[in-house]
Amino acid sequence: MTDHATNEIAISDRLDQLAQNAQSETVSLDWILGQLHERAFGLFLLVLALPCCIPLLYGIPQIVALPLMFVSAQILMGRQTPWLPARLAARSVSVQGLQNLAQRAGPWLRRIEAFSRPRQAQLTRAPLDRIVGLALVLFSASILVPLPGTNTVPGFAVVLVSMGLLQRDGILVLFGMMLGTAWIASLIFAGATLVSLFKGWMGF
Repeated sequence: MTDHATNEIAISDRLDQLAQNAQSETVSLDWILGQLHERAFGLFLLVLALPCCIPLLYGIPQIVALPLMFVSAQILMGRQTPWLPARLAARSVSVQGLQNLAQRAGPWLRRIEAFSRPRQAQLTRAPLDRIVGLALVLFSASILVPLPGTNTVPGFAVVLVSMGLLQRDGILVLFGMMLGTAWIASLIFAGATLVSLFKGWMGF
């Protein structure tokens, strides 16, 4: 991947710039992708994952989860720059929504930026970044689960991983992967428990 940390523009400020550069009330995912340039993978993952962190939000996380999964799969496959097919690229978001997202997420992103630094960077580049891509695909898939509250934890896991990729911080990437993996494991355990209870109730 070509994402790399830079001190020129803080990640939290880059989200503000997206909304400021918009020329209409709505913008497409393709337009957002075109604005991110050399940091496209990490920033695009971040923009898509941030709405998923809002508790009990239904609808928007399921809309962004598919593009999120598609981009994550490209990391798994070793692509150097992200790409979206026309149908996904045409999906639009409101500029007001981007502004609200930047305002709400800004303080949290600045906190992460404050302690994040380049370390264990091998986790953020080939070939280990393909393992990260696989984890992101699984986290994105769990966001698609149509149940209230199932988007928050995996969304936050993707945010941590994407911030780690941007900052070349392998420790942050690892922490995000551990959080997301624990969430996936809890879903599997809960599903298996429900199936077992249902079978017992039905007398199977």
